[in-house]
Amino acid sequence: MSATGSAAGGSSQGANSQLEYCPESLGTLAVVEDTGSNWWSDYVGRYPRLGSTVPVLRMMIQQSNCFVVVERGQAMGNVMQERGLEDSGELRGGSNFGKGQMVAADYTMSPSIQFAAKGTGGLGGALGGLIGGSGGRVLGAIAGGVKSNEAATTLLLVDNRSAVQIAAAVGSAKNMDFNLLGGAIGRSAGGSVGAFSNTPEGKVITAAFADSYNQMVRSLRSYRAQTVEGGLGRGGRLGVAD
Repeated sequence: MSATGSAAGGSSQGANSQLEYCPESLGTLAVVEDTGSNWWSDYVGRYPRLGSTVPVLRMMIQQSNCFVVVERGQAMGNVMQERGLEDSGELRGGSNFGKGQMVAADYTMSPSIQFAAKGTGGLGGALGGLIGGSGGRVLGAIAGGVKSNEAATTLLLVDNRSAVQIAAAVGSAKNMDFNLLGGAIGRSAGGSVGAFSNTPEGKVITAAFADSYNQMVRSLRSYRAQTVEGGLGRGGRLGVAD
């Protein structure tokens, strides 16, 4: 499943028809990537030009209408800069950047990639040996450029007021990379090689996150809060002997 189209407010254009949709939003949401984690360092080491997963996730979330997305990432610095300019008196009168206007994030969603692999299998040797001769060598050379891309992803949803985890979902995806003639076919059409929409590895990571998100939304439709006898955070039921 690919991420396509756009979103503006509660409307979207060209969204993937497989993306889950909510008739009513469940609350406000911030998407935060843990760039200090092991999965992040491994991810940027393998795919340095793909960049942050947050933009494509935020677009899918807004297209689904299940949450209203609020900024808590790098652009937050610009948001606060405008308020600093207001406080300094540099902005025009009536700019209305006063206090008490920012919207709270009810929830935080944290993405992570557990597994992402490019080129996990080739068909060249098998087909070449099966057919044999010059035809087998040619076909083997072509099929040898056919590699599979696989990814597994997790999304965690935390309630910001209580710090309780509301939901968790794992998704996965797999596609084929037709790396013919060293990538001359298909990738030479222009655009950024590292873009999520233009590379097999980018597409499969996007599809895995879409799978995670769809599964989370399906669970949230039947959400029921967990309870602990005596109340949450008041000792629990697994007592310890004196």
